[in-house]
Amino acid sequence: MASLGKWIGGGLGWAFGGPIGALIGFAVGSMFDSSSVHVSTNTLGPNRTTEGDFKMSLLVLMACIMKADGRIMKAELDVAKKFLVANFGEQGALEALQILKNLLDQPIDETQVAAQVNQYMNYSSKLELLHLLFDIAYADGEIHPSELAAIQRIAGIFLIDRLDFESLKAPYMKQVDRDWAYKSLEIEPTATDEEIKKAYRRMAMKYHPDKVNDLGEEVKKSATEKFRSINEAYESLKKQRGIV
Repeated sequence: MASLGKWIGGGLGWAFGGPIGALIGFAVGSMFDSSSVHVSTNTLGPNRTTEGDFKMSLLVLMACIMKADGRIMKAELDVAKKFLVANFGEQGALEALQILKNLLDQPIDETQVAAQVNQYMNYSSKLELLHLLFDIAYADGEIHPSELAAIQRIAGIFLIDRLDFESLKAPYMKQVDRDWAYKSLEIEPTATDEEIKKAYRRMAMKYHPDKVNDLGEEVKKSATEKFRSINEAYESLKKQRGIV
């Protein structure tokens, strides 16, 4: 499949080995060939994450989230396809969906997979990976408790700060948590107006899309959505408090 190499985005680095490489290798099978996939030599450093590393990690962890409630429904696969099309384009989504279906048939040790990601991926990239996992979990309009628990376990292995995790989760809890905007900005409802402004500036820097430049335009576009949720939270608090 000649276009698979293009979807991978320049080659796999660290994800070519370890548990992720084993899972993807089995799932892809004959889709891999020497002309379509380039194995990165990681000339920019051993911990550099390529676009391919990120996307393959995302697929494996997506499978973990979809399997979390013990059943895979056609509706979930339809949702996954829409998600993949939105993030990786029509052709990339078709190939990714085929890999995902094969992954869903395999036993996956999320602990080993998350540990491999944690070893090589920087903090900003791990935050974006969790953001995308929340997206797929919420794609049907709600997050099942088992899905949330799986994401939380992965975040723990990623060594994600508790406030960062709550900030990622908050926009998906608007209907049930009136303090979601404060949590998005990692502050308490008792924060002063000036503290809210400072928190917004800090969070806008933390989640700026340029933080994931190396992971490709599709991932950067998704990161922009998290950036917008920070703006939404700030605008919500400004409106509530009459901040100018």
